[in-house]
Amino acid sequence: MQKNMNPENIVAFQGELGAYSNLACLTMFPHMQPLPCHSFEDVFTAVEDGRAKYAMIPIENSVAGRVAAIHHLIPHSSLHIIGEHFQRINHHLLAIKDATMNSLKVVRSHEQALGQCRKNLLKWGLESDVYSDTAGAAKLISELQDPTIGAIASSLAGEIYGLQSLKEDIEDADHNTTRFVIFAREPIKDLPQDGTTVTSFIFQVRNVPAALYKVMGGFATNGINMTKLESYQLNGAFVATLFYADIEGHPDDEGVKHAFEELAFFTNEFRILGCYSAAQYRLDRK
Repeated sequence: MQKNMNPENIVAFQGELGAYSNLACLTMFPHMQPLPCHSFEDVFTAVEDGRAKYAMIPIENSVAGRVAAIHHLIPHSSLHIIGEHFQRINHHLLAIKDATMNSLKVVRSHEQALGQCRKNLLKWGLESDVYSDTAGAAKLISELQDPTIGAIASSLAGEIYGLQSLKEDIEDADHNTTRFVIFAREPIKDLPQDGTTVTSFIFQVRNVPAALYKVMGGFATNGINMTKLESYQLNGAFVATLFYADIEGHPDDEGVKHAFEELAFFTNEFRILGCYSAAQYRLDRK
C-alpha cells in the first residue's frame, strides 16, 4: 500500500494481487485501492483497525459450496455486512511465454480451483499440485520460469505477472460464481425502500427438542424467504451448533419482527450481522 493513502479509499482482500477477490474489489469499487492481505484474519483486522474502509470476503461458491474458514471468523468480528457481490469465476490456464500445452506437465492452484477444472485437467493429462491461492500460484510460476508448470488463475493474474493464457474458461461448470459479502465498521443506516433487502444473522439454538424446527417455523408462518442456512460446530462441541442465515426482508418489517421474536425465544445467542440491498444477480435469478 502506498504511504499516506487515505484508508477511506482502501478495500482489503485475502490473497495476492490478481486473486478473484482482487477482481471482485475492482468490479465493485473501481476507484478504490485494493489492499492484499495474507489471511482472512488480516483482512478483518485491516478494517477494524481503520487501515481500510471495506473488506471483500468470499462466503460461498456455486460449485465448491461455503468458504468454511469465514464462517468460523464471522462470530468473532465486530464488523457489519453492508453489501454483497456475485463474481463469475472464469479460470485461465496460465503459463510463461515459452510454454505450450505440450510442454506442460503440472498445474498449480488453490484446491478449489483445481477441483473446479478437474475434468479438463484429466482430459489434458496434467497433474494437479495444490497451492495456497490462485494468484499466488501465478506469481510463483512467473518467478520459476519453468515451461512444464502452469497455474489456474484469473486473467487479471496473468496480466499482472506477465503470463500467457493457454486456455480460457476452463472451469467444468459454466455457472461457477462466488458470492462475496462486504464488511465495514458501521452498519448501513438508510436502505432504499423500493428494493429487496437481505438481512444476515447468526444464532445458536437452545439445546431443547425441536428448537431449530420451531425457529424455522417462525419464518415460514410469517412468509419470510430464507435463502441461506449454514451450520457448524462451536469449539469442537457436538452439542453446540451455530447457524448463519440470510433472509429477504428488513428487521423493521412486521413479518420479520415476529419471526425474530420467536427466534430469540428459542436461542442462546442471536446477532444481526447486517442489512443490505440485494445484488442484481440475486434478483435476476428469482
